[in-house]
Amino acid sequence: VRQHGTEYAHALEASRAHAQGTGAILAHSYDNRLVAAGAGTLLCEVAGQLPGLDTVVVAVGGGGLFAGTAAAADHLGVRTVAAEPANSRALNAALRAGEVVDVPVDSVAGDSLGAHRVSADALAWAQAGDVRSVLADDAAIVAARRLLWHDHRIVVEHGAATALAALTSGAYRPVEGEKLCVVLCGANTDPSDLADGAL
Repeated sequence: VRQHGTEYAHALEASRAHAQGTGAILAHSYDNRLVAAGAGTLLCEVAGQLPGLDTVVVAVGGGGLFAGTAAAADHLGVRTVAAEPANSRALNAALRAGEVVDVPVDSVAGDSLGAHRVSADALAWAQAGDVRSVLADDAAIVAARRLLWHDHRIVVEHGAATALAALTSGAYRPVEGEKLCVVLCGANTDPSDLADGAL
């Protein structure tokens, strides 16, 4: 494993140079239809376990997991709620602009959801399907992560907690009887800050 830079764009640039120099295959972490399709299979499994599923809530960074999930959701007749940090909102900004745009990243969830731009496929699925784009602020994300630990003993990164924060903050309000699933993606985190008394 080689680390380059402080954000995904830096690592991607280094990966491209490495692939070009060595002949290695470049596998983009989110702007890749095969990666997105593979990620989307999770919703097929969930729908098999939760008949009558109405809505899936999924965190969005660059859009790979979202694009695959939204594609599967469209096929299954399930609504997708795309949850992003308020200060790292590549999909939300692209939807507002009608095209992929660059956004600044300044969020507690930036290490996993900190893409400066969303994939074109993610934008296309957000525009085509039954998709709602919502934003959660960092305080709501931190609170949702703590709730998962304190109430359920589930340790997740802030990016994963963003999906739950969409609900706990009221950014998305399900109607009575709406059957939903929250995707808790990623566990790349330091659990030490979840201890009682930690920041």
